[in-house]
Amino acid sequence: SFIDAHMLMLDDPALTSIPLQIIQQQHCNAEWALKQQYDSLIRAFEEIDDEYLKTRVDDIRYVVNRLQRILIEEASISDIVGEDDLSKRIIVADDLSPADTVLMHQKGIRGFITEFGGPLSHVSILARSLRIPAISGMRNAHNLLQPDEEIIIDGDLGVAIAKPTPKILTWYRQKKRAFRRKQRDLESIKEQPAVTMDGQHIDLQANVELPEDIRAARKFGCDGIGLFRTEYLYINRPDPPSEDEQFRAYRQAIRAMKGKPVTIRTFDLGADKQVDSGGTDSPLPTNPALGLRAVRLCLKEHDMFHSQLKAIIRASAWGEVRIVIPMISHLQELQLVQSHIAGIKKEFDRKNIRYSDSIPIGIMIEVPAAAIAANVFARHCDFLSIGTNDLIQYTLAIDRVDDSVNYLYDPMHPAVLHLIKVTIDAGRKAGIPVSMCGEMAGDIYFTRLLLGLGLNEFSMQPSTLLEVKSIINSTDKGTLKRQTDRILRAKDTGLSHSYLNELNKL
Repeated sequence: SFIDAHMLMLDDPALTSIPLQIIQQQHCNAEWALKQQYDSLIRAFEEIDDEYLKTRVDDIRYVVNRLQRILIEEASISDIVGEDDLSKRIIVADDLSPADTVLMHQKGIRGFITEFGGPLSHVSILARSLRIPAISGMRNAHNLLQPDEEIIIDGDLGVAIAKPTPKILTWYRQKKRAFRRKQRDLESIKEQPAVTMDGQHIDLQANVELPEDIRAARKFGCDGIGLFRTEYLYINRPDPPSEDEQFRAYRQAIRAMKGKPVTIRTFDLGADKQVDSGGTDSPLPTNPALGLRAVRLCLKEHDMFHSQLKAIIRASAWGEVRIVIPMISHLQELQLVQSHIAGIKKEFDRKNIRYSDSIPIGIMIEVPAAAIAANVFARHCDFLSIGTNDLIQYTLAIDRVDDSVNYLYDPMHPAVLHLIKVTIDAGRKAGIPVSMCGEMAGDIYFTRLLLGLGLNEFSMQPSTLLEVKSIINSTDKGTLKRQTDRILRAKDTGLSHSYLNELNKL
C-alpha cells in the first residue's frame, strides 16, 4: 500500500521498541519517552561525519513532531484542512508532503510557508503547478510569524512580510494588478503557434499532475501534454489504484486533449514520494533519491507496474499516447519495460482488447549516465525527455530539497549544459524527438539558450506557457549559435550567467 513518505519510519525499532522500553523502565508517558529517544537520535546523528546522513535528521524531526501532535491531540494538517473554509488561511509548517499540499489546495488555501525544503522540492513544484503562493526553506518561520497575523507571501522573491504597513499593502496590490494585466496581454497570443522569427516551429507542451492542470493546459493553448505525472493517483489513500481507476483517469486526460499527444510517465515513487510495498522488514532508505525509486521500483513491484501499463495501453485507444520511463540508467531497464509492454499487447490481442498500434516509448534523461550514453539509448527508444530537476541534482551531487546546499543547484554549471547538449545532439543524430520537462524548460531566463542548444520541444507548468511563447516568437533562432557556443565554452557558472545575460539582451 502507498503511504506518506515518513510513515516508513514507524516500522523502525528506534521509534517504536525503544520508546516503549523507556516507558516500561521509567514509568513515564509516551510523549516524554519519545522526546528522550528523539534527543538521543539527534545526538547520534550529530556525531556522524557524513554530511548527507546528517541532513536526514530533518526526516526524524518531521516524524517525531507529527507523532507528538497526535499524542497531545494537537491539530495536524489533515485536521486543519478538514475545516470548511481555508480561503483566508496561510499555513506555516516545518514541512509538507505532496499529500498535504493537495489536501490544502482542495480546501482553497491561500498560501504556505515551510521551514524546510527548497524551491525544487516536489512540494514546491506542485505548489507552482497549483498556483499556490509558497515559500520553502524559511528557517525559524514559526518564531517569526504569529497565529492570525496578516502576512504577504511574495513567492517570486521568496519573501514573507508580516504585519504589512498600508504603504506596503498598496504596493503589493498594484503589483498584483500589474501581474493580472500582463497575464491578460499574454492571452492575446494563446491561439498563435510558437514560431521563431526565422520560421522554426517550437512545440510547447504542459506538465500536469492533477485534473485541474489539464484544464489549465488547454486554457493556455498547449500543443499537448509533455509530462503527465501519475503519482497523484497513489497519494491520500491506503491502497494503490486499480487498473480500471487508472484507465479512467488516463482516458479522461486523453479525451480532454482532443487528439493532441499525451505523454504519461510511469509512476516515479520513492525519493520525496515514498511507497510502502507491503513489507514490514524493509529499513528506511538512508538515501531514497538514489535508492528504490522510479523504474527500479516499477520493475520490483511487478503487479503494480503491470496494472499501470495495462491501464495506459488500454487508454491509448482513445487518442495519441506516449509512455516515458523515469530514472533510466541501464539499457537493460529500458528493454525490460519494453518486454513488459510487448507482453501486455499480446495478452490484449488474445482477449480482443482495443489499443493503439503505435505507442512511442521514451525515457527520462535524469541520471548523468543516461545523458552520457544518450546516443546508445536513442537507438533503442522513440524519444528522449530531459528531466533537468534530477539531472542537475545528480550531476552536482546536491540534494535539491536541502535548503543548506541548494544554493549550489545551478542549471548553468558547464557540466549540466554539456549533458543537455549531448542529449539533444544524440536525439537529432538518431532522428528522434528530444523534449525537456524540468523546471528549466518553463523559465524564460533559459528559453533562448535552450533554443540555441537545438531544443525544439519544451514541456512546463501550464501557467508559464504563454510567457515562454512570447520569448520564442520574438527570437531569431539563427542568431543564437555564436552566443550559445560561447556559453558552452565557459569554464564556470559565473561566466555562463554573464554570457547568458548578454544573449538575453539581443
